[in-house]
Amino acid sequence: MASSTTISPQESNGALALPRRVLAMQLPWIPLSIVIVLLVCSAFAPILTPYDPGKTSILDSRTAPGETWEHPLGTDVLGRDVLTRMIYGARTAMFISVVALGFGAFVGSVLGLISGYRGGMLDVLIMRAADAALGFPTVLVAMIIVTILGAGIQNIILAVILTVWARFARMIRGDVLSVKELDFVTFAKIAGLSTPMIIIRHVFPNTVNTMMVVTSLLVGQVILLEASLSFLGLGLPPGAPAWGIMVSEGKDEILHVWWLSLFPGVAITVVVLAFNFFGDWLRDTLDPKLRRT
Repeated sequence: MASSTTISPQESNGALALPRRVLAMQLPWIPLSIVIVLLVCSAFAPILTPYDPGKTSILDSRTAPGETWEHPLGTDVLGRDVLTRMIYGARTAMFISVVALGFGAFVGSVLGLISGYRGGMLDVLIMRAADAALGFPTVLVAMIIVTILGAGIQNIILAVILTVWARFARMIRGDVLSVKELDFVTFAKIAGLSTPMIIIRHVFPNTVNTMMVVTSLLVGQVILLEASLSFLGLGLPPGAPAWGIMVSEGKDEILHVWWLSLFPGVAITVVVLAFNFFGDWLRDTLDPKLRRT
């Protein structure tokens, strides 16, 4: 005789609890969807398109969008598939953003933790260096570095690191100044914990939210910076699959081959706005003072 299983009301409520919590968070679905699409394109670029982003085909040159199913977004003046180059351009943008912001966040967070916790002359020196870094326009600093060291992805990453670490340092320092006065830090000092241990175990976990928000807000700026340098010819080498280079290549043919600059330009705008909106939502969600009811 087959036995039937019944689901108790408690189990049913538990199974529905997670979807209900997700819906209750009021996620920014449109920006989040754009970010997910960008990440998928970055991770699976060779699988999503059968073409080589650098392969030319003069016979397929200047194919308009929608003219053939093989090239839904058309081709450029050298016959390269525009959709393929945009997908690989997403990989380029995300690689630079992840690596540069990763190092920038690490350096800035370490300096911010040390500056805020130790104080004194060390705090003054670190913050004055951060003020100097924030006082120069980001694009100008990046242009100087790329002009001196030459074009290349590693120099773009270096330029981003040297311009974003100060934002992390200043924001993290502000959190540390408030956290280090709390009771649990005082008890840790009384218990005899070393300064590095107090910073790692008690202070740093309370700055993670700020670091996440700053990172999400800076992703769009880094993508825009890379596109600007590439457009000016100071970023990746000519012909590389990057959105800024694609816009630059199409600017001279914009009246006749309008799609060359339009599609990558729209991609840059949409992605930057998506990360900005996502960063605003993340800030409102993680900050109890700004959390929406």
